[in-house]
Amino acid sequence: MPRMPTYFISHGGGPWPWMPDWRAMFRNLEASFVQMVRDLPARPKAILMISGHWEDDSFAVMSSPRPPMVYDYTGFPKETYDVTYPAPGAPDLAARAAGLIAAAGLPARLDDKRGYDHGCFVPAFVMYPDADMPLFQISLRHGYDPAEHFALGRALAPLRDDGVLIIGSGLSYHNLGLFGPGAREPSEAFDAWLARTMAADPADRSDRLLHWLEAPHARTCHAQEDHFVPLFAALGAAESEAATMVYHDTGLFGGVTASSYRLG
Repeated sequence: MPRMPTYFISHGGGPWPWMPDWRAMFRNLEASFVQMVRDLPARPKAILMISGHWEDDSFAVMSSPRPPMVYDYTGFPKETYDVTYPAPGAPDLAARAAGLIAAAGLPARLDDKRGYDHGCFVPAFVMYPDADMPLFQISLRHGYDPAEHFALGRALAPLRDDGVLIIGSGLSYHNLGLFGPGAREPSEAFDAWLARTMAADPADRSDRLLHWLEAPHARTCHAQEDHFVPLFAALGAAESEAATMVYHDTGLFGGVTASSYRLG
């Protein structure tokens, strides 16, 4: 099995694939998810998603063989709360992941109750619409410590050689209180900084990202960094490898710039 790359993706807004107007707005994002599958070196054994929508006191690892759904959005059409994505879980890989995390000295636990949140099932649905790809999640840890989430990625890196596709699922811009024209300047500036940083020599890149709060408009773009921290885990699992921008959009919601990256 060839080594899998890792990704940091901007996963879009809410349950957008089931809303025609929003699906049209995110057509470039949808195309990028389809292209991700085409670009993989082989069919993965499973996908491991680290979503900005799940936090825990430790690094919790989804271990159910049949995870349920988590509709963690509000104010959307009724039919979006009936969406199902019945992908199988990956309990054996979950146990291995929890062991790797614990061996790295990080707090880990298995969680057999947690279901797929929309940061997970939305991109997974576009990538594998038949729900035939095993899928599991690992939570963020409260506090969002960058170094700790880099360490999480480093601990999980061996899974890449087992055919596991590691995806950090968040958004390069996430300020629910600032959309429209007011989002244009901060999101463009932060996105440009992120592009320069991701293109930097890997020896410098991690340090720059550890100090991400020094980036232009950092706190405007991420008043709470839950949707940025998945990048640290994806990068930690491929820390010495080159990054490639695989998605870039402007004008979302009237002004937002967003991007996604592949590592390795």
